[in-house]
Amino acid sequence: MSVEFIFRLIGMVVFAIAGVILGINWARAVNGVEEIYGVLLGLAGTLFGLILTPYFTVRPVRAARKALIHLSAQSLTAGLVGLVIGLVIAALLTFPLSLLPSPFGHLLPFIAVIIFSYLGVSVLVMRQHDLFQVMRFIPGRAAPAEETSEASLATRQILLDTSVIIDGRIADIARTGFLTGTLLIPRFVLNELQYIADSPDNLRRQRGRRGMEVLSQLQKESTLPVRITDIDVEGVREVDDKLVILARQLRCPILTNDYNLNRVADLQGVTVLNVNELANSVKMVFLPGETLDVTIIQEGKEAGQGVGYLDDGTMVVVEDGIDYLNKEITVVVTKILQTAAGRMIFARRERE
Repeated sequence: MSVEFIFRLIGMVVFAIAGVILGINWARAVNGVEEIYGVLLGLAGTLFGLILTPYFTVRPVRAARKALIHLSAQSLTAGLVGLVIGLVIAALLTFPLSLLPSPFGHLLPFIAVIIFSYLGVSVLVMRQHDLFQVMRFIPGRAAPAEETSEASLATRQILLDTSVIIDGRIADIARTGFLTGTLLIPRFVLNELQYIADSPDNLRRQRGRRGMEVLSQLQKESTLPVRITDIDVEGVREVDDKLVILARQLRCPILTNDYNLNRVADLQGVTVLNVNELANSVKMVFLPGETLDVTIIQEGKEAGQGVGYLDDGTMVVVEDGIDYLNKEITVVVTKILQTAAGRMIFARRERE
């Protein structure tokens, strides 16, 4: 039995009794039949309580709860402090306003409470970042810049999507210490990962289970704190859309290697940390004329070409390299080509 149904029953009983009492009093006032008036208004109260009770009991509480879930701790603190300040100012004005002649002496104190409470909450929530920045300084002495930056990095949150967990490289990146903050994994991402792990398709099932293993590895070995949150986005079904909306609400970046999610997030002003872009950025940089050692492992597309790979996965296409198949040779870089798939190096055999 749901909470809403229980409140419907309670409201039905309460409004039915209220309707009967109101009907009897009304019948006495107009010299009507008390039984008829009582039954009719009792039935009306029963219907009213059964249908409308949740709209002013359970549902407003649920709406407030959802709003509080999406509200950051900083905004909540600023709102509460602003409310207290507004109530204090209104209390100071209550006595002089109450001395005014009626009806102003009765109405103005109540209006002052509403106005100053609203102003207090609005002003502090709008300027919360400036106020919390000021609070970082000890009176009489400015806090060191490194302390301020460390505090901001410590509270930083990074949203992880399903693709980057399945990819697995996030575990190695987290171990290196290049990332700072808290890795935040929403429950809907975890549910999608579990759905993939339970897929009837063998390949998808293996990818999902790999993601589960990476997540377990992150929780055990990562130097960063990993937190699973129940924060959800109502009215949205797609996981990527939920991530973008949640990142905007929490003002945090998304860590992914999904190209489509990257584009959508960029269009909506959300910061994206793309693992593929990071991998391309840390590859070794070679200039034309430099030499390197590479093992030819296969034939190239053009006649006579040989193909090898560096340790970071960069493809090296060697002119006339097919003659050295399965051999390590020293080559000279002739051209470097950057493509969407990564970096390609064209080279020729070094002359002895």
